[in-house]
Amino acid sequence: MISQLLLSLFLVVQAVADYVPVKGACPTTSLVRPADGISDDEETFRVARKAVADQALRKWLLKTNSAFGTAELPTVALTTSGGGYRSLLSGAGVIQALDGRDSAVSTSGLYQALTYQAGLSGGSWLLSSLASNNYPTVSYLKEKLWKDAFQHSLLDPGFLLAAVTYGEILNSVIKKEAAGFDTTLTDPWGRLLSYQLLQGSWGGISTTLSSVAGVSNFTSHAVPFPIITALGTKTWLGECVPGPNATTYEFSPYEFGSFDRDVSAFTPTKYLGTTMKSGKPVGKCTTNYDNLGYILGTSSNLFNELCVPVPAQNSTTDLAETLTALLDRVHEVTNSDLYATYRNPFYEYTSSTATPNIANNISAEENLSLVDGGESLQNNPIFPFLQPSRNISVILVNDNSADTSSNYPNGSEILTTYVQSFNAGLTRMPFIPSVETFVSEGLTTKATFFGCGDPDKVTIVYLPNTAYSFASGVATAQLVYSEKQTDSMIANGVQIGTQGGDSAWGTCLGCAIMMKTGQTLPSACKACFEKYCYYD
Repeated sequence: MISQLLLSLFLVVQAVADYVPVKGACPTTSLVRPADGISDDEETFRVARKAVADQALRKWLLKTNSAFGTAELPTVALTTSGGGYRSLLSGAGVIQALDGRDSAVSTSGLYQALTYQAGLSGGSWLLSSLASNNYPTVSYLKEKLWKDAFQHSLLDPGFLLAAVTYGEILNSVIKKEAAGFDTTLTDPWGRLLSYQLLQGSWGGISTTLSSVAGVSNFTSHAVPFPIITALGTKTWLGECVPGPNATTYEFSPYEFGSFDRDVSAFTPTKYLGTTMKSGKPVGKCTTNYDNLGYILGTSSNLFNELCVPVPAQNSTTDLAETLTALLDRVHEVTNSDLYATYRNPFYEYTSSTATPNIANNISAEENLSLVDGGESLQNNPIFPFLQPSRNISVILVNDNSADTSSNYPNGSEILTTYVQSFNAGLTRMPFIPSVETFVSEGLTTKATFFGCGDPDKVTIVYLPNTAYSFASGVATAQLVYSEKQTDSMIANGVQIGTQGGDSAWGTCLGCAIMMKTGQTLPSACKACFEKYCYYD
């Protein structure tokens, strides 16, 4: 035991080096671009992935019902909401129901037909666990990683040498700060999460988001393009939490930035952490700042709620106390440590596609303070998929929010997205009814199609978390799941994806996907639309 501990302590030194950002030469290409569409790299991937996805979608449609016409096929995306481990596990079940490698149900094969996939907070944990590990099946992650990890508290990783693990985390944070980079509670938070979500030595410490672009399933275009979201907070105005129209930032293997009009710019993810001014680097460029644990920790950072003078809905107090004690050994913790800090790539840069906003003058700030992507009551990362340049026609929205006292969604999150889409100038969001309508018409416990009959809007297939085979309304703050609970949550997620194993669901889902393509539809679609379409 002593020799094992000594070896582990020796290896900590190498692990620390894998976490610390590195300064080096800058690329010859520009590091900032206006948001006049998606990047060339993403467009190249999108086109190649769409060709692969079309083959899978055609195969699934004809297997489901041979009456589907398939000459023209839409682009399909999937979002997984925030909601901690509840959303990770429920969302994992939905993906298992869609994955032709991992299930034999009516929806199996649709995951292979997705061109895009997005997650925020707990949904970003799921997406990161898939992407960083080269997109294995949910069954593989459950058996090889999650069941063992989740039965131990995030703060007491009993499946590891806890003292050594905390030693690595502390030393990694110390060395990052010594290298001249700000560290916050998000650093140890992301590292602890990584031990539960990422494979590889020291909790996948060397995994960066930009490195996902090099995994084999990504380079072969066998998987959907991943996007993680977070929100900006106007800390320079004394704001603790983001407002309803907060800036939405996207992280992908290629780029970080925002389509929102007050930023409207992107920078390569690989070079996050670089000091920038007027769109150009100041001195050397930084790499390795885009540690995937730090980014998934950013998307799920709720520590800023501690500066609000009323109790937060999902308490982070115990967690924050533990992480604060750790960070206090690096520097005295202040309010700035409640946020994920990034050097602002858009400092003193005005994009040609931006609309300057003096009330949110992001270009005047040297740093960005980012928090959980769902804090502005938009817990589903839909905004990235309303961008016209991505040409997405259908979005499967798996909502695992805890809007009610029993920790189930009530439609308020997607309703806020609809309302805020007007402020963001996003015209393709379909009409979403009131929360009262969601509840009175039972839209919180079954699938609903939004945007039916409107060719100018995307079609949203809304898949809310509900209890089919297990009471899946688990509190967001729950950090421990027994192996049985993990199995049961994922199994219930499969039921969400198949609508309780409804034998007609596969055809109805196909009808939703194909309704606006102008292709021949099965006669059964009429009954499907009557059952699932919401018309305002």
